Order: sequence, then structure tokens, then C-alpha cells
Amino acid sequence: MTTYGTALGATRTPIPGLVVFDLPVYGDSRGWFKENWQRAKMTALGLPDFGPVQNNISFNDAVGTTRGIHAEPWDKWVSVATGRIFGAWVDLREGPSFGAIFTAEIDPSKAVYVPRGVGNSYQTLESDTAYTYLVNDHWSPDAAYSFLNLADPTVAVPWPIALADAEVSEKDRGHPLLADVTPLPPRKILVLGSGGQLGRALRAEFGDAGHVEYADRASLDVASADLSHARRWREYSTIINAAAYTQVDLAETAEGRRDAWTINAHGVSALARIATENALTLVHVSSDYVFDGEADDAYGEDEPVSPLGVYGQSKAAGDHAAAATARHYIVRTSWVIGDGKNFVRTMASLAERGIDPRVVDDQRGRLTFTDDLARGIRLLLTEDAPFGTYNLTGGGGGSTWADIARAVFQITGHDPARVTGVTTDEYFAGATGPVAPRPKNSVLDLAKISTLGYVAPDSGARLAEYLRAAEPAS
Repeated sequence: MTTYGTALGATRTPIPGLVVFDLPVYGDSRGWFKENWQRAKMTALGLPDFGPVQNNISFNDAVGTTRGIHAEPWDKWVSVATGRIFGAWVDLREGPSFGAIFTAEIDPSKAVYVPRGVGNSYQTLESDTAYTYLVNDHWSPDAAYSFLNLADPTVAVPWPIALADAEVSEKDRGHPLLADVTPLPPRKILVLGSGGQLGRALRAEFGDAGHVEYADRASLDVASADLSHARRWREYSTIINAAAYTQVDLAETAEGRRDAWTINAHGVSALARIATENALTLVHVSSDYVFDGEADDAYGEDEPVSPLGVYGQSKAAGDHAAAATARHYIVRTSWVIGDGKNFVRTMASLAERGIDPRVVDDQRGRLTFTDDLARGIRLLLTEDAPFGTYNLTGGGGGSTWADIARAVFQITGHDPARVTGVTTDEYFAGATGPVAPRPKNSVLDLAKISTLGYVAPDSGARLAEYLRAAEPAS
């Protein structure tokens, strides 16, 4: 009877993300039994919930059979069903750990989680060895792979059996040395809505790194019927959805209602389904309009939604769709100001042209500048924040639109008394088209995101910086 350890445990290795697991194996005179893969227990120990889709077994007749070093664009859970191997893993991912090596002997009481891009190889130490591995993607000829020569002198794998005496395929013998290996790039981040105010700020925040991709509606429409086939989604880690229908008044028309629901609700539902099927993180940008604005205090993340108009209803539906996928960040924001036509630029232009505006004075909220919003979104991703909903706006006390207009006049050297405050009803009294209801209170509570170390810049101070950096719109 073979005896193995019986305590389930996890041990980190020098290769980031590569983890060795001790598996309980129970034996008697008949043989042994083990739980080779147990999602609940193993994820509780920190194993990523990597979603395997295929189980493969490699049977090896002779001692010294040597396979690898192969790095594929998927994660693997490797173990031994019978026999024993010497395993060697080499990090072939882009980054500072490129070329790092880890080796270990593996019998049925061990398993190794091998993250995407880490080269995997082994040499059998017993005859009739069955090597098993779960993978979370199907092989594709279009996927990116990296390979390393088993005899690379830089890595210098200490094979127990000399490669000259081992059973090695000609293909494995012909793989490149480390100096000639093309590192496997990280999984991609896709930013949708890249042509909008927030999309441009996200491009400035994430830059033009090779693994970050930007798409506007012309290049990728979230309402497309073939969205699930628009990309090889397993090559992505994250979708940041900054695409939205934001014409709140037009949303009250028949055509606008259809477009708002198509983009803000049905499109998000399709993205959530893709995220679920491919183990992606979905970042979805939401709005203060999911609330009716009747609360006396700032809205927290757990406040039940109560939208007033079509735009808010479609955004609330999108929130519910995004929340249906496990790996999600719903980022609720308000009164967004960035690069392009917006309220602040309009007020600065009116001040410059000598026009004295009437501005709504009974809606209260905080301005959110797009570069701060983009920075907060990146923080959620880089800090591996717990999934869920986060409010993310500018800081400071709430202001009305009239307050902000007066501040714009003041900062640009004009008399703030030229701004006349009016009620929402008064402002829209002469409107000839549809008018959407607006929440009176759009202030969102920022306590949750502050626990991640995010400090919301004061909206008033950021307004002054924005106006100093931007020319008034004409």
C-alpha cells in the first residue's frame, strides 16, 4: 500500500502565480483515492477559479520520457494519476520574472497550478506514468504559444536523467534558446467606447501598451448579433465598458428608447455573458440616474435603484446584467466632465461671449473629471479589489449646476452674478421636445472606494485645474 500525506495545502513558488498543492490521498490494500480537483476547497486556499473546460491525460511507458517546455495561452492544473515525474516550469511571460525556473518531483499527492504563459515540462521517473492536466481553453491554431529548448544553458534545468539518455521528440529538441524566445504577452484589456470623453481618458491612463486595445462603436458594436465571435475572447482578461447611450432627453422618444435599451441594457447583457463564458473581468460604468434623487443623504452602493426616466431605467438594467457575471466592477459616477463638449466648457464659452445664462439650481451632485474616473478604474484592477459596485465621483461637498456655473465664471475672470439660478421646471418650461426627469440628489457616497486608498480630488479644485488647462469652447 502506498502512503501519502493527507493534508490539503498550498505552497507558493518563485514564479508568480505558480502554486504547488498537497493533495490528500487515502490508500488501503485495494489502492488509493484522492480528490484531484475540488473547486470549493482549492479556491478557498487561494487558487484562482480558473474555469477548466478540458481534461487531458498523457500516458508514458518508459522512465526518462521528457516533454516540453511549452507555454500556452491558458491556465493548467497538472498532476499525476499514477507514477512519478520530475517537473520543470519556466516563466515565459513578458515581465521581470521572465526566465525564472521552479522544479519539483510530483507524485499523486501533488498538483501544480500553472498560470498562462509559464512553460510546463516534465520527465518521468517511473514507467507507466499517467500525467493529467485540466486546461481552461481549447487548443487553437490561432493562439499565441511560446516554447523553450529543454537544454537551454541559461535556465539549466537539472534533469535527473540526462537529455542524451532520455526519450525526447525531435520537435522538443528543436525549440529556441531563452535568448530567442518570444515572451508570451499578457491577456488583453479591451476598452469599449474609446471615442467618448471617458474613453479618451482611459487611453491616456492605460497608454498604448500592446496588451491594451481600444474600440469605438464603428469597430466593435456591443449591440452586434455576432459579438460573441467578434474576438478570441479567451485572449482577454478585462473588458472596460465605457460605451453608453447618454442622450437622456432623446431617450424619451420612441427611437431613443430603443437605442438606449439596446446599448445600455442588451449590450451590457451580451458583454456579461461573454465575461462569464471566458472568465473575464467586466468593468461597467454606471450613472447616478439609476436613483430617483429623493434621498436626503448620499447614495451608497447598496441603495436599491429607482430610476425615473428611460435613460436611468436602461442603465439600471445594465447594472443588473453586469452584476450577473462573477468578475464584475460596476462603477457608478455622476456629472462627468472630460475632453469634449460638456457643461463646463459651455459655461466658459457663455461667460467669454457675454451671455448671461439661466442655470438649474435645484439639482445637487459632484463633478467627476474623466482622468480621475479613469485612474479610479485602473486602481480597482491593479489592486484586485473585491468585485462589486463602487461609487466613483469627485470629492468635496455637493453643488448645484448653478453653483458650478458661477464657479466657472469666477475662475475665468467674469462676474458670477451673471448666472441666474432657476428650478428644473422653470428651465424646461419652454421646451419643445421631450424632457427626461432628473434626480434632484446625485451625491454618491465614496466611503467604499476610499478603503482601497483612493482619495477623491475636490471637485472645486479640479474644476479650476480643468479650466486653466482647457480653452473655452466656441
